[in-house]
Amino acid sequence: MDTSTIVILDFGSQYTQLIARRIREFNVFSVVLPCTVALARIQALNPLGLILSGGPSSVYDPDAPAADPAILTLGLPILGICYGLQFMTHHLGGKVESAASREYGHAEVEIIRDSPLFRGLSSTLSVWMSHGDHAAELPSGFKLTAQTANATAAIADEARRMWAVQFHPEVAHTPQGTEILRNFVLDLCGAKPEWTPEHFIQSTIARVREQVGTGHAICGLSGGVDSSVAAVLVSKAIGDRLTCIFVDNGVLRKEEFTSVQRTMREQLGLNVVAVDSAARFLAKLAGVTDPEAKRKIIGSEFIAVFDDEAKKIFEAERSAGEEVAWLVQGTLYPDVIESSSVHGPSHTIKSHHNVGGLPADMKLKLIEPLRDLFKDEVRRIGRDLGMPAEIIDRQPFPGPGLAVRILGEVTSERVAILQEADAIVTAEIYAAGLERKLWQSFAVLLPVKSVGVMGDQRTYASTCVLRAVESEDGMTADWAPLPYDLLRRISSRIVSEVRGINRVVYDITSKPPGTIEWE
Repeated sequence: MDTSTIVILDFGSQYTQLIARRIREFNVFSVVLPCTVALARIQALNPLGLILSGGPSSVYDPDAPAADPAILTLGLPILGICYGLQFMTHHLGGKVESAASREYGHAEVEIIRDSPLFRGLSSTLSVWMSHGDHAAELPSGFKLTAQTANATAAIADEARRMWAVQFHPEVAHTPQGTEILRNFVLDLCGAKPEWTPEHFIQSTIARVREQVGTGHAICGLSGGVDSSVAAVLVSKAIGDRLTCIFVDNGVLRKEEFTSVQRTMREQLGLNVVAVDSAARFLAKLAGVTDPEAKRKIIGSEFIAVFDDEAKKIFEAERSAGEEVAWLVQGTLYPDVIESSSVHGPSHTIKSHHNVGGLPADMKLKLIEPLRDLFKDEVRRIGRDLGMPAEIIDRQPFPGPGLAVRILGEVTSERVAILQEADAIVTAEIYAAGLERKLWQSFAVLLPVKSVGVMGDQRTYASTCVLRAVESEDGMTADWAPLPYDLLRRISSRIVSEVRGINRVVYDITSKPPGTIEWE
């Protein structure tokens, strides 16, 4: 175990793992544990500091997270964030009340008292708030260090090495939040910047090698950065005992089934088995319009195809007494946190095919080496592995593919329409040199038709949505202000070249309140 460790207790915030991500950016090891964890588990890690995350509850809710208040007596430096501040206030003798003016989104904070937590920062901070309760009375020994026009923004009891903020320093919308966390981790906790991507690579390879033993694994390869990095990591651990299986689920992008095979074999040297199951997936999706049902159908079929391929590989190796027992997936933390409560009582937003759609009776055991990482961390790992830029810098693509970008029923005809529109979006974004500046840019096909005029004739065709967002990690995102001439070219090409679409609109919704994908 690393000597410099920060423990983060998850009270259910959608942003909890962002805290861990920020700390890892300082090259300091961090671990996220459920807020209900036993004190002995925390102490066994010998942490240098403790962070209490935000969460959706009130401290007075009957089902409020049942964390042990004794965590406040461990003698460690503690930083409370949002709900963490309220938890500290409530259990140390202060008073938490429902705020007269709830604060959601951007807010201005004034620092009114010197604090090492804010060392080197300006006296006024732009922050991201998300709370309905606030600290009305502070516990004995605590001082108010920052405030907004409406509520307490930060408190501290430096004698007991306790600090807390009502806002979220971990999100990109708090510009100086990283400095606040750095002050806590490096200065107040005294952590040493010793944890690196190289450390992650070596420890992951060793863990996978021990996990798999002499067994074989198959990898769900999509051609995106996540599954590709996962495959390379596992390949380094078990060599030719990894077989990558690339499935055409009928909702891939234009010509992707062919191009991914070529890239994975020629550039990464992976053993790839390509399976054309498009008809099988589309038959299962026929008549289905509910987005959660689509995701779970694709997830179930995905695993079923893998089971079939695993049996074939097992038969080929039976004479050697080997068995395919492991399934490798490129699951990332944003997939996990949006699908289910992982470390704490977080709210489910949507299920992802590789976490929410796995059947309970799945025969293969899972290896998810990237499960606790964010996209930018995965890209850094890939670069350290020597993987080519054209793979590492690819935009994220959802596991259920175009199925979650086709609202309503998924049919082969609608898939073909969206493939053509999406190819135009991709080509124009690349031509404009924006592919690496945007987190994602893609087309969505709506089950909405409208009247148009083309060649002096009336048309009644589908509507296409253009979606382009800027983001650091996928947990939050802003819509991208694309140049008007680029929007004009994309719209003109789609309505002119894609039969079945006569109207293009641009989505200017950020996340939150929306999500990046439409389903």
